[in-house]
Amino acid sequence: MKRILLVIICSILFTACSLPGNSTPTVTPTSEPTAIPTEISTEIPTEIPTEVPTEVPTEIPTPTPEPHSAVLVVYFSRTGEQSSVGVIDKGNTEIVAEMIAEKTQADIFQILPEVDNYPMTYRALTEVAKREQDTNVRPAYAGEVNDLAGYETIFIGAPVWWYTFPMIIYTFFDKYDFSGKTIVPFNTHMGSGDGGTYETIQKLEPNAKVLTGLQVEMRDAENGPEKAVEKWLKSLNE
Repeated sequence: MKRILLVIICSILFTACSLPGNSTPTVTPTSEPTAIPTEISTEIPTEIPTEVPTEVPTEIPTPTPEPHSAVLVVYFSRTGEQSSVGVIDKGNTEIVAEMIAEKTQADIFQILPEVDNYPMTYRALTEVAKREQDTNVRPAYAGEVNDLAGYETIFIGAPVWWYTFPMIIYTFFDKYDFSGKTIVPFNTHMGSGDGGTYETIQKLEPNAKVLTGLQVEMRDAENGPEKAVEKWLKSLNE
């Protein structure tokens, strides 16, 4: 009987040990642990813009053009064979005109024939000049002065042909209104001075003020008229 009870007790203990749920479960990680940052920035920007432009320009400013000089030098000049100085590459009157423009800081305009029929030899040139005078012709010239009204003082020069300015200069006088302007004539010559041209200008432009002109002999123009030009310009301001 005791043996039977012992067998029964052992059977019960064996059954209890084999029941599920008595073992400790093993946890297998399914992923690597996520790294957590250990340093967190605590800096806050100290400079915060307080002004934000709200206006956007809609127009781009246009540069203002610089005003031109109040003084203008206008001249007509010839190269080629000239009496007493031979063949020249730069006109006598052009030499004087450029010097006046430089010393007065003036704008400059050269009168050029629209169709240049003037001979390069001296005798043939004098014949053409005489024919133009006899017919009182007004030869056309190329270009024009922009805004002549903006100039207060206008120097006008040319060589003297047959005791007066070449007729193309009178084309210039006919084209513009010189009322209220100051006209300052100058010329180159071979011994005739201005030939009475300055007085003619005064008659042509009675509403303009005509100052004393400068007469430069062609040979002097070739040799350098700087002192004569400076002395004359100084006298205009006295």
